[in-house]
Amino acid sequence: MTKNITTLLFDLDGTLIDTNELIISSYLHTLEQYFPGKYQREDVLPFMGPSLFDVFHGLDPEKAEEMIQVYRKHNLAQHDLLVKEFDGVFETIRTLYENNYKLAIVSTKKRDTVLKGLKLTHLESFFKVVITMDEVENVKPDPEPLNKAMNLLDSQPEETMMIGDNHHDILGGKNAGTATCGVAWSLKGKDHLQSYHPDFMLDHMSDLLNIIGVKPQ
Repeated sequence: MTKNITTLLFDLDGTLIDTNELIISSYLHTLEQYFPGKYQREDVLPFMGPSLFDVFHGLDPEKAEEMIQVYRKHNLAQHDLLVKEFDGVFETIRTLYENNYKLAIVSTKKRDTVLKGLKLTHLESFFKVVITMDEVENVKPDPEPLNKAMNLLDSQPEETMMIGDNHHDILGGKNAGTATCGVAWSLKGKDHLQSYHPDFMLDHMSDLLNIIGVKPQ
């Protein structure tokens, strides 16, 4: 247990809300147009976490922007059908909010998509600070978005924890000097995250309350 944490920075996709099927289907839809028959479900798992620009630019620099637009159009159209919150997320975030923890979202997604996900899962009222790719020059694992969130919350790294499902979240936290916490429901697997040595690992979202010393409601 650690009692000195006042501030919690959360990744959104794959951490608080289950967008895995949405992301996979959006990648497969896009890649099938540009590389017919080349990519299967397991082939796109490494694309989960990096920004769309990094992924598509790595595949075809000249068509990267075009592919991003195709991806986003499909992603937006399917969003509300495929997105749901992970078990225990709403109750845990509400408990943290009611106990006056400072909460922020730090995501590599566009702001409108992040806000859509928060609204759909009724989490938007708990997060006064939302940092997305639209507010920064450099996304995670660069510390810039975490530093921006901490500045807006008037928090220091030593009182802050970054929680996420991807190694970009863990490395981002380490680069910003915060505590770090992985989630075992990461699509890439618990072992993958453990290899980046987060300070903590959640098997269920409510485990976070025990780690920081909050009694569940």
